[in-house]
Amino acid sequence: MADAKEFQDRLLSLGLARVSEAAALASARLVGRGDEKAADQAAVNAMRDQLNLLDIKGVVVIGEGERDEAPMLYIGEEVGSGNGPAVDIALDPLEGTTLTAKDMPNALTVIAMAPRGTLLHAPDVYMEKLAIGPGYKAGTVTMTMSPSERVSALAAAKGVSTENITVCVLERPRHEKMIAEIRSTGASIRLITDGDVAGVMHCAEPEVTGIDMYMGSGGAPEGVLAAAALKCMGGQFFGKLLFRNDDEKGRAKKAGITNFDRVYTRDDLVRGDVIFAATGVTTGSLLAGIKREPGWVTLETILMRSKTGSVRRMTYRSPLR
Repeated sequence: MADAKEFQDRLLSLGLARVSEAAALASARLVGRGDEKAADQAAVNAMRDQLNLLDIKGVVVIGEGERDEAPMLYIGEEVGSGNGPAVDIALDPLEGTTLTAKDMPNALTVIAMAPRGTLLHAPDVYMEKLAIGPGYKAGTVTMTMSPSERVSALAAAKGVSTENITVCVLERPRHEKMIAEIRSTGASIRLITDGDVAGVMHCAEPEVTGIDMYMGSGGAPEGVLAAAALKCMGGQFFGKLLFRNDDEKGRAKKAGITNFDRVYTRDDLVRGDVIFAATGVTTGSLLAGIKREPGWVTLETILMRSKTGSVRRMTYRSPLR
Protein backbone atom coordinates (compact mmCIF):
# COMPACT_ATOMS: atom_id res chain seq x y z
CA MET A 1 0.00 0.00 0.00
CA ALA A 2 1.35 3.41 -0.93
CA ASP A 3 2.18 5.97 1.73
CA ALA A 4 -0.69 8.44 2.06
CA LYS A 5 1.93 11.25 1.90
CA GLU A 6 2.26 10.52 -1.81
CA PHE A 7 -1.29 11.74 -2.36
CA GLN A 8 -0.71 15.19 -3.87
CA ASP A 9 -4.30 16.37 -3.65
CA ARG A 10 -3.45 19.92 -4.72
CA LEU A 11 -1.84 18.73 -7.94
CA LEU A 12 -4.51 16.14 -8.71
CA SER A 13 -7.57 18.28 -8.03
CA LEU A 14 -7.74 20.10 -11.38
CA GLY A 15 -7.29 16.80 -13.20
CA LEU A 16 -10.23 15.41 -11.24
CA ALA A 17 -12.35 18.40 -12.28
CA ARG A 18 -11.53 17.65 -15.92
CA VAL A 19 -12.77 14.08 -15.39
CA SER A 20 -16.20 15.20 -14.13
CA GLU A 21 -16.40 17.86 -16.86
CA ALA A 22 -15.64 15.31 -19.58
CA ALA A 23 -18.47 13.06 -18.36
CA ALA A 24 -20.90 15.99 -18.32
CA LEU A 25 -19.85 17.13 -21.79
CA ALA A 26 -20.40 13.64 -23.15
CA SER A 27 -23.93 13.47 -21.74
CA ALA A 28 -24.85 17.02 -22.88
CA ARG A 29 -26.41 15.98 -26.19
CA LEU A 30 -28.57 13.37 -24.42
CA VAL A 31 -30.28 15.67 -21.90
CA GLY A 32 -34.03 15.38 -22.34
CA ARG A 33 -33.75 12.69 -25.03
CA GLY A 34 -35.39 9.95 -22.95
CA ASP A 35 -32.53 7.45 -23.19
CA GLU A 36 -31.08 6.79 -19.72
CA LYS A 37 -28.69 4.04 -20.81
CA ALA A 38 -27.20 6.00 -23.69
CA ALA A 39 -26.60 9.03 -21.45
CA ASP A 40 -24.98 6.84 -18.79
CA GLN A 41 -22.81 5.01 -21.33
CA ALA A 42 -21.56 8.29 -22.81
CA ALA A 43 -20.63 9.60 -19.35
CA VAL A 44 -18.94 6.31 -18.37
CA ASN A 45 -16.80 6.21 -21.51
CA ALA A 46 -15.70 9.83 -21.18
CA MET A 47 -14.92 9.50 -17.48
CA ARG A 48 -12.88 6.34 -18.05
CA ASP A 49 -10.90 7.96 -20.89
CA GLN A 50 -10.06 11.05 -18.81
CA LEU A 51 -9.11 9.01 -15.74
CA ASN A 52 -6.62 7.07 -17.83
CA LEU A 53 -4.82 10.32 -18.67
CA LEU A 54 -4.05 11.03 -15.00
CA ASP A 55 -0.71 10.02 -13.46
CA ILE A 56 -2.22 7.79 -10.78
CA LYS A 57 -2.41 4.11 -9.86
CA GLY A 58 -6.15 4.24 -9.40
CA VAL A 59 -8.61 1.53 -8.39
CA VAL A 60 -12.37 2.03 -8.64
CA VAL A 61 -13.80 1.10 -5.22
CA ILE A 62 -17.24 2.68 -5.74
CA GLY A 63 -18.61 2.21 -9.24
CA GLU A 64 -21.94 2.24 -10.99
CA GLY A 65 -23.15 -1.02 -9.49
CA GLU A 66 -25.28 -3.70 -11.11
CA ARG A 67 -28.59 -2.92 -9.47
CA ASP A 68 -29.90 -0.70 -12.27
CA GLU A 69 -28.14 -2.74 -15.00
CA ALA A 70 -26.38 0.39 -16.22
CA PRO A 71 -23.00 0.31 -17.96
CA MET A 72 -20.26 0.92 -15.44
CA LEU A 73 -16.66 1.49 -14.49
CA TYR A 74 -16.62 -1.79 -12.62
CA ILE A 75 -15.44 -2.14 -9.04
CA GLY A 76 -11.81 -3.19 -8.98
CA GLU A 77 -11.04 -1.70 -12.40
CA GLU A 78 -7.59 -0.12 -12.53
CA VAL A 79 -7.43 3.36 -14.03
CA GLY A 80 -4.75 5.96 -14.63
CA SER A 81 -1.34 5.83 -16.26
CA GLY A 82 0.05 3.49 -13.59
CA ASN A 83 2.55 6.16 -12.53
CA GLY A 84 2.04 8.28 -9.44
CA PRO A 85 0.19 7.73 -6.16
CA ALA A 86 -1.99 4.72 -5.38
CA VAL A 87 -5.52 6.02 -4.93
CA ASP A 88 -9.07 4.87 -4.30
CA ILE A 89 -11.70 6.28 -6.64
CA ALA A 90 -15.42 6.59 -5.97
CA LEU A 91 -17.56 7.75 -8.85
CA ASP A 92 -20.97 8.07 -10.37
CA PRO A 93 -20.46 9.06 -14.01
CA LEU A 94 -24.05 10.28 -14.19
CA GLU A 95 -25.87 10.70 -10.90
CA GLY A 96 -29.46 10.96 -12.00
CA THR A 97 -29.73 9.10 -15.30
CA THR A 98 -33.52 9.47 -15.18
CA LEU A 99 -33.17 13.17 -14.34
CA THR A 100 -30.94 13.59 -17.40
CA ALA A 101 -33.24 11.64 -19.71
CA LYS A 102 -36.21 13.74 -18.59
CA ASP A 103 -34.29 17.05 -18.24
CA MET A 104 -35.22 17.33 -14.57
CA PRO A 105 -33.14 19.24 -11.96
CA ASN A 106 -30.03 18.13 -10.06
CA ALA A 107 -28.36 15.61 -12.40
CA LEU A 108 -24.59 15.63 -11.78
CA THR A 109 -21.39 13.86 -12.71
CA VAL A 110 -19.56 12.97 -9.50
CA ILE A 111 -16.09 11.67 -8.61
CA ALA A 112 -13.97 11.49 -5.44
CA MET A 113 -10.35 10.44 -4.97
CA ALA A 114 -8.46 9.51 -1.80
CA PRO A 115 -5.28 7.64 -0.80
CA ARG A 116 -5.46 3.87 -1.34
CA GLY A 117 -7.32 2.05 1.42
CA THR A 118 -9.13 5.08 2.89
CA LEU A 119 -12.58 4.79 1.25
CA LEU A 120 -15.05 2.19 2.50
CA HIS A 121 -15.66 -0.50 -0.11
CA ALA A 122 -19.42 -0.27 0.27
CA PRO A 123 -21.33 -3.25 -1.14
CA ASP A 124 -24.17 -2.69 -3.59
CA VAL A 125 -26.92 -2.73 -0.96
CA TYR A 126 -29.14 -0.10 0.63
CA MET A 127 -27.99 2.28 3.35
CA GLU A 128 -30.08 4.20 5.87
CA LYS A 129 -28.72 7.76 5.73
CA LEU A 130 -28.87 10.81 7.94
CA ALA A 131 -27.07 14.08 7.23
CA ILE A 132 -26.98 17.65 8.52
CA GLY A 133 -24.81 20.62 7.62
CA PRO A 134 -21.82 22.16 9.41
CA GLY A 135 -21.87 24.12 12.67
CA TYR A 136 -23.69 21.63 14.93
CA LYS A 137 -22.32 19.75 17.95
CA ALA A 138 -21.63 16.03 17.68
CA GLY A 139 -24.73 14.09 18.72
CA THR A 140 -27.20 16.80 17.67
CA VAL A 141 -29.01 14.13 15.66
CA THR A 142 -28.44 10.37 15.80
CA MET A 143 -29.54 7.23 14.02
CA THR A 144 -31.29 6.01 17.18
CA MET A 145 -33.66 8.99 17.20
CA SER A 146 -37.01 8.75 15.45
CA PRO A 147 -37.53 11.05 12.44
CA SER A 148 -39.65 13.45 14.52
CA GLU A 149 -37.04 13.53 17.31
CA ARG A 150 -34.35 14.43 14.76
CA VAL A 151 -36.44 17.35 13.48
CA SER A 152 -37.06 18.62 17.02
CA ALA A 153 -33.39 18.23 18.00
CA LEU A 154 -32.14 20.08 14.91
CA ALA A 155 -34.70 22.87 15.38
CA ALA A 156 -33.56 23.30 19.00
CA ALA A 157 -29.90 23.39 17.97
CA LYS A 158 -30.69 25.93 15.26
CA GLY A 159 -32.84 28.01 17.60
CA VAL A 160 -35.94 27.88 15.40
CA SER A 161 -39.36 26.27 15.35
CA THR A 162 -39.75 22.83 13.73
CA GLU A 163 -41.85 24.63 11.10
CA ASN A 164 -38.63 26.33 9.93
CA ILE A 165 -36.87 23.01 9.23
CA THR A 166 -36.80 21.49 5.74
CA VAL A 167 -35.89 17.84 5.23
CA CYS A 168 -34.85 16.31 1.92
CA VAL A 169 -36.22 12.81 1.28
CA LEU A 170 -36.04 10.46 -1.70
CA GLU A 171 -39.60 9.89 -2.93
CA ARG A 172 -40.13 6.15 -2.59
CA PRO A 173 -43.03 4.04 -1.20
CA ARG A 174 -40.70 2.75 1.55
CA HIS A 175 -40.47 6.29 2.95
CA GLU A 176 -44.21 7.01 3.24
CA LYS A 177 -44.37 6.37 7.01
CA MET A 178 -41.27 8.47 7.66
CA ILE A 179 -42.62 11.32 5.51
CA ALA A 180 -45.88 11.35 7.48
CA GLU A 181 -43.98 11.45 10.79
CA ILE A 182 -41.75 14.33 9.63
CA ARG A 183 -44.77 16.32 8.45
CA SER A 184 -46.50 15.75 11.82
CA THR A 185 -43.81 18.00 13.39
CA GLY A 186 -44.73 20.89 11.09
CA ALA A 187 -41.48 20.58 9.14
CA SER A 188 -41.52 20.82 5.37
CA ILE A 189 -40.16 18.14 3.05
CA ARG A 190 -38.46 18.51 -0.29
CA LEU A 191 -39.06 15.29 -2.16
CA ILE A 192 -36.54 14.27 -4.81
CA THR A 193 -37.13 11.58 -7.42
CA ASP A 194 -33.47 10.60 -7.85
CA GLY A 195 -29.96 11.76 -7.01
CA ASP A 196 -29.38 11.32 -3.30
CA VAL A 197 -25.70 12.39 -3.48
CA ALA A 198 -26.94 15.85 -4.45
CA GLY A 199 -29.65 15.51 -1.79
CA VAL A 200 -27.08 15.05 0.97
CA MET A 201 -24.84 17.82 -0.42
CA HIS A 202 -27.77 20.24 -0.15
CA CYS A 203 -27.49 20.04 3.67
CA ALA A 204 -24.02 21.62 3.59
CA GLU A 205 -25.34 24.91 2.17
CA PRO A 206 -28.79 25.39 3.74
CA GLU A 207 -28.69 29.14 3.12
CA VAL A 208 -28.43 28.40 -0.63
CA THR A 209 -30.55 25.27 -0.98
CA GLY A 210 -33.07 25.76 1.84
CA ILE A 211 -32.46 22.18 3.07
CA ASP A 212 -31.42 21.49 6.68
CA MET A 213 -31.37 17.71 6.88
CA TYR A 214 -31.40 14.60 4.71
CA MET A 215 -32.82 11.25 5.80
CA GLY A 216 -33.95 7.97 4.31
CA SER A 217 -32.51 4.94 2.57
CA GLY A 218 -30.66 4.80 -0.74
CA GLY A 219 -27.67 3.09 -2.29
CA ALA A 220 -24.67 2.47 -0.02
CA PRO A 221 -22.11 3.36 -2.72
CA GLU A 222 -23.78 6.77 -3.10
CA GLY A 223 -23.49 7.13 0.68
CA VAL A 224 -19.68 7.00 0.42
CA LEU A 225 -19.72 9.65 -2.32
CA ALA A 226 -22.01 11.86 -0.23
CA ALA A 227 -19.73 11.44 2.81
CA ALA A 228 -16.75 12.48 0.67
CA ALA A 229 -18.58 15.66 -0.33
CA LEU A 230 -19.52 16.49 3.27
CA LYS A 231 -15.94 15.84 4.43
CA CYS A 232 -14.95 18.73 2.14
CA MET A 233 -17.97 20.99 2.70
CA GLY A 234 -18.50 20.32 6.40
CA GLY A 235 -21.42 18.56 8.02
CA GLN A 236 -22.32 15.31 9.72
CA PHE A 237 -23.24 12.07 7.98
CA PHE A 238 -24.37 8.74 9.40
CA GLY A 239 -25.03 5.54 7.49
CA LYS A 240 -26.17 2.03 8.38
CA LEU A 241 -26.18 -0.79 5.85
CA LEU A 242 -29.54 -2.46 5.23
CA PHE A 243 -29.77 -6.09 4.15
CA ARG A 244 -32.84 -7.67 2.60
CA ASN A 245 -31.48 -11.21 2.28
CA ASP A 246 -28.47 -13.48 2.80
CA ASP A 247 -27.16 -12.74 -0.68
CA GLU A 248 -26.73 -9.06 0.24
CA LYS A 249 -24.98 -10.03 3.49
CA GLY A 250 -22.70 -12.23 1.39
CA ARG A 251 -21.82 -9.19 -0.74
CA ALA A 252 -20.93 -7.26 2.41
CA LYS A 253 -18.70 -10.07 3.69
CA LYS A 254 -16.96 -10.14 0.33
CA ALA A 255 -16.26 -6.42 0.75
CA GLY A 256 -14.71 -7.11 4.18
CA ILE A 257 -17.69 -6.04 6.31
CA THR A 258 -18.49 -8.28 9.26
CA ASN A 259 -20.44 -6.00 11.65
CA PHE A 260 -23.82 -5.71 9.95
CA ASP A 261 -25.28 -3.37 12.61
CA ARG A 262 -22.54 -0.74 12.59
CA VAL A 263 -23.44 2.91 12.19
CA TYR A 264 -20.79 4.55 10.04
CA THR A 265 -19.91 8.20 10.51
CA ARG A 266 -18.64 10.44 7.75
CA ASP A 267 -15.03 9.80 8.82
CA ASP A 268 -15.57 6.02 8.97
CA LEU A 269 -16.61 6.05 5.32
CA VAL A 270 -13.82 8.42 4.25
CA ARG A 271 -10.83 7.84 6.51
CA GLY A 272 -8.28 10.19 4.93
CA ASP A 273 -7.98 13.35 2.89
CA VAL A 274 -10.25 13.40 -0.14
CA ILE A 275 -10.79 15.52 -3.24
CA PHE A 276 -14.24 15.75 -4.75
CA ALA A 277 -15.53 17.12 -8.04
CA ALA A 278 -19.06 17.41 -9.41
CA THR A 279 -20.29 19.01 -12.63
CA GLY A 280 -23.87 20.06 -13.27
CA VAL A 281 -25.70 18.28 -16.09
CA THR A 282 -29.15 19.74 -15.42
CA THR A 283 -29.60 22.90 -13.36
CA GLY A 284 -30.18 22.33 -9.65
CA SER A 285 -29.81 24.00 -6.27
CA LEU A 286 -26.03 23.54 -6.16
CA LEU A 287 -24.85 23.77 -9.75
CA ALA A 288 -25.96 25.24 -13.04
CA GLY A 289 -26.68 22.70 -15.74
CA ILE A 290 -25.13 22.42 -19.18
CA LYS A 291 -25.78 25.52 -21.26
CA ARG A 292 -25.72 25.01 -25.02
CA GLU A 293 -25.53 27.85 -27.51
CA PRO A 294 -24.56 27.84 -31.19
CA GLY A 295 -21.01 26.51 -31.36
CA TRP A 296 -20.40 26.52 -27.60
CA VAL A 297 -21.18 24.62 -24.41
CA THR A 298 -20.76 25.94 -20.85
CA LEU A 299 -20.46 23.85 -17.66
CA GLU A 300 -20.23 24.61 -13.94
CA THR A 301 -18.07 22.45 -11.65
CA ILE A 302 -17.56 22.41 -7.89
CA LEU A 303 -14.09 21.21 -6.81
CA MET A 304 -13.30 20.61 -3.14
CA ARG A 305 -10.39 19.45 -0.98
CA SER A 306 -10.97 18.21 2.57
CA LYS A 307 -7.35 18.92 3.59
CA THR A 308 -7.79 22.67 3.26
CA GLY A 309 -11.58 22.96 3.25
CA SER A 310 -11.32 24.84 -0.04
CA VAL A 311 -14.35 24.96 -2.33
CA ARG A 312 -13.91 26.18 -5.89
CA ARG A 313 -16.70 26.87 -8.35
CA MET A 314 -15.49 26.93 -11.92
CA THR A 315 -17.15 27.74 -15.23
CA TYR A 316 -15.81 25.90 -18.25
CA ARG A 317 -16.69 27.07 -21.76
CA SER A 318 -15.67 24.98 -24.74
CA PRO A 319 -16.31 25.06 -28.48
CA LEU A 320 -18.58 22.26 -29.65
CA ARG A 321 -16.72 19.62 -31.63
